[in-house]
Amino acid sequence: MKKFIFVCIISLLAIQLESFPQVKAGDAALGTRKYEDFQKAKFCGASCHVDFYQQWTQAMMSQAYTHHWDEIEYFKLAVPHAEKDPVVAGVKAGCNGCHAPISFLAGDVPPPLPEKMSMANESVNCDVCHTITGFEGDVPYNFNYISQPGKTKYGPRGKGNSPEHQIVKSDFLGTAEFCGTCHNEKSPYDVWVKSTHLEWKEGPYSKEGVKCHNCHMTNAEGITASMGTKYPDARQHLFHGAHDPGKVKGTIELRIYPDIREAEPGEKVKFTIALFNQKTGHKFPTGSVEDRIVWMHVEAVDSKGNIYHLPVDRKGFDGEEYTIGTDVLAYQDMGIALDDPDFKGVQRDGIPLGDRIFRMPYFDPQGRMTIQQWNTKSLGADYRFAPRETKIETCIFNLPYDIATGELKVTAVLNYQKLVKPVADFLNVLAEESEIIKVNEHSTTITILP
Repeated sequence: MKKFIFVCIISLLAIQLESFPQVKAGDAALGTRKYEDFQKAKFCGASCHVDFYQQWTQAMMSQAYTHHWDEIEYFKLAVPHAEKDPVVAGVKAGCNGCHAPISFLAGDVPPPLPEKMSMANESVNCDVCHTITGFEGDVPYNFNYISQPGKTKYGPRGKGNSPEHQIVKSDFLGTAEFCGTCHNEKSPYDVWVKSTHLEWKEGPYSKEGVKCHNCHMTNAEGITASMGTKYPDARQHLFHGAHDPGKVKGTIELRIYPDIREAEPGEKVKFTIALFNQKTGHKFPTGSVEDRIVWMHVEAVDSKGNIYHLPVDRKGFDGEEYTIGTDVLAYQDMGIALDDPDFKGVQRDGIPLGDRIFRMPYFDPQGRMTIQQWNTKSLGADYRFAPRETKIETCIFNLPYDIATGELKVTAVLNYQKLVKPVADFLNVLAEESEIIKVNEHSTTITILP
């Protein structure tokens, strides 16, 4: 009798599992949903979530698919490369898992061009984030979120009444792991090419309970819906980060000082620069590190206005050559997508020679530096700023014999570009993507004696 009951229970469980199949995540989720499963952001923002909708419309979350550089990178490089190389074939669909998740889940890959105004243009909208219930596996990465669109919307409170949907409290939505499902990424060669969440997890802020939301979705007094309650801690939906000059400026503090205050022409003066990451809970730069370039430029101006460039002193660590501004070509693997097997590449840095670069280079299977994260097989020396890290750089200046006497002003400037300018120019990316953003600067003086 007991055996019979046990068999019946097992049979019932099997029927239930068939009725409610496991929700798929990551690559397996491709094509498991329909476009009509998701609402457009404008629907959410029409009368209920007006403020949040307007914030989202100017955030990069709303442009993850339509942003000009992402469009060029995907259609001009990633898709044709994926069609030629079976190792990276998955990126043709996979890029959309985070940049156009509704299209990915609907199986519409590659999605229509942004000019076609399809649902792909929703990028990462309200319904994408507020219908995610968790992630698959032990580490969040490569869009392994679990998406369950429908009339149930998940939020941090689980309070309030809506005529449009049910509201359910989600603790997961407030975790850093939620962000990590897209802000961690492995290349097809099993290399971490984005690791913002992992950098945070290994750093000091995670141990202190400071999460992504604290900096990128700050709290402020406000309502979360037009007919709702006013809260003292409503999460703002501005998502300000690497594309926001206001967020980037001041990220790194720097101070420059000399080893002597008076010197004669022909003498050597050592200038030391201390650079402190006082603002980010992850490394700087982070995210699309293959695109980003952060560099320090030091120059002196004498009393007659003559300008002298001070190259940084070398430290001698392995891979340092990729952290010094140099006149070399790189990014030759773009030739695969461009059908140019003899492509010589473009200038690697596009900055003054001898300037210090704070980066981590990505290398393709042939060992060449690449800006194509999907084609990354290895990484170089990680010379970025870790949270609360101070880096010390020096510049030794051999004072010319004809330098003007009087005050010599020496200035160190830290600059940032979202995309290396030679690449932006070659691919005709809008100039704003390679604009120079001044992170910080500081000056010191010495006296040149007669």
